[in-house]
Amino acid sequence: MIDLRSDTVTQPTEAMRRAMYEAEVGDDVYGEDSTVNRLQRKAAERLGKEDALFVASGTMGNLVALLAHCGRGDEAIMGDQAHTFFYEAGGSAALGGIHARTVPNHADGTLAAGDVEAAVRDASNIHFPRTALICLENTHNRCGGVVLSPEQVAPVAEVAARHRLALHLDGARIFNAAVALGVDVSVLAEPFDSIQFCFSKGLAAPIGSMVVGSKAFIGKALRCRKIVGGGMRQVGVIAAAAEVAMDTMVDRLAEDHANARLLAEGLAEIPGLVVDLDKVQTNLVAFKCDDPAISTEQMVMAWRGAGVLLNAMGPHSFRAVTHYGITRDDIEQALSAAPGVMAACRQG
Repeated sequence: MIDLRSDTVTQPTEAMRRAMYEAEVGDDVYGEDSTVNRLQRKAAERLGKEDALFVASGTMGNLVALLAHCGRGDEAIMGDQAHTFFYEAGGSAALGGIHARTVPNHADGTLAAGDVEAAVRDASNIHFPRTALICLENTHNRCGGVVLSPEQVAPVAEVAARHRLALHLDGARIFNAAVALGVDVSVLAEPFDSIQFCFSKGLAAPIGSMVVGSKAFIGKALRCRKIVGGGMRQVGVIAAAAEVAMDTMVDRLAEDHANARLLAEGLAEIPGLVVDLDKVQTNLVAFKCDDPAISTEQMVMAWRGAGVLLNAMGPHSFRAVTHYGITRDDIEQALSAAPGVMAACRQG
């Protein structure tokens, strides 16, 4: 099978497996796991922040960050297509009593500064929740893997600074964004008070994410991680793979981006499939079927029958994700199957 469902399906490299086997470990809840401590220092330095905290997943990282920034009843402004709003089980509301206030995501993943400004509550009005946080996402999942440049972030960062609000980035794929823009990842991290990024997507580690920020913020986040059950013991066996991922897997993300572009351009030539090539900027390819007679489930199953796995993102909308486990040959094989997939769908 050619698995294009997500970059989370990647397998750890041999170097990662070896590092896991050989990792020096200690009790991380006591702060005594040297491998975790080294990884946290390297992550903080790489993103230009004071400190970092290793967590089990991106969802946990975002949750811990929101809990650290917001009190119960506080409000967090985020996009209406944000991963934190769509795909994290309402955790910040369920566990933190945090109220999500959404503003429209534009097709390029941005939030209009005017919309964000209008969403900030009047702190003097006792009837309103207190605005505490603004969240952005880079790259943006539901907007097709598009990249937010520093110039696109700046107007929202200015709103946050003027209102003295914290600014958090769901940067699960921030290294993809940095590679696509040709900038150091610290440039993308600079405006934010906190950033979460994943090791287990394009970087191909088996487990883990990192939250970075100031020392004071990470101190709060550490307590929040404990509250949500995220304290782990000899976690160096996991962190070792994440360290290899950060050290060795970033530059090769350009290969995934090239494969995504190849896939997108090929799909765009297939009658019945629609791809916005301007939005194919990293390793995600969003496409649609414009034939209303073909159901979403039909399309997914037809691709599966042709040996290709992908995900539906909504009615007649689909996503394919390139990653370390996908080669150019895999992309060419998937494209060669596409006409047959469409024919099978039309035959019912």
